[in-house]
Amino acid sequence: MAVVYEKPHALTDAVLHYCPGCTHGIIHKLVAEVIDEFECEGRTVGVAPVGCAVMAYNYFKCDMVEAPHGRAPAIATGLKRSLPNNVIFTYQGDGDLAAIGTAETVHAATRGENITIIFVNNCIYGMTGGQMAPTTLPGQVTQTTPYGRDVAAAGYPIRMSEMLATLDGTAYAERVSVDSVPNIRKAKAAIKKAFQTQIDKKGFSIVEVLSTCPTNWGLTPVEALGWLRDNMMPYYPLGVYKDKTGGDK
Repeated sequence: MAVVYEKPHALTDAVLHYCPGCTHGIIHKLVAEVIDEFECEGRTVGVAPVGCAVMAYNYFKCDMVEAPHGRAPAIATGLKRSLPNNVIFTYQGDGDLAAIGTAETVHAATRGENITIIFVNNCIYGMTGGQMAPTTLPGQVTQTTPYGRDVAAAGYPIRMSEMLATLDGTAYAERVSVDSVPNIRKAKAAIKKAFQTQIDKKGFSIVEVLSTCPTNWGLTPVEALGWLRDNMMPYYPLGVYKDKTGGDK
């Protein structure tokens, strides 16, 4: 009998700890599928963040390293320079990457470090209770902005893909989403392209994935997907922001 679908080998059998409706599980699966397709599990090292994905080391069969809050790109830099033939990726949320880890992210990109970052953007601090993040939208209600984010007081959200695309060391930057089957397929293609960019030694690659947080948004999983489409996508448009590889996905 032909196999129609099976769980990626690069994923463990551990039960995910994420909230119902959270799309981290989908993104984990896509990363694992790409590892399987490249047959690079034995030479891949992932770097887990501090945040909702802090226990990502439980879910991937490849070697994993836990990074201090925001320091995943620095850890990945050391790993890649020590193991130049290995595939090194970080898996980070917006609080980890775009707040406390902004400097590490920007400088890894501008140096052209040959690493891949999977950046999960859900516009909020998830693990710590729903505070405003650097990516929180104008007017968005969070635990620390109960009347909505006031840009006069808190500034504007950071568009990380657009910013990193301006740096010479960035080889590939794309923003995707996992809100629908077509977009999930595009997200996988982007992750695969980012890994290929690293394997080809082209430089720094990042895939930003728009994700949901039903718990802290106060929505059902279905409502959260709608909120992402109606509110996040207009502010964070999907698409390729830089591609120096010269190839197609």
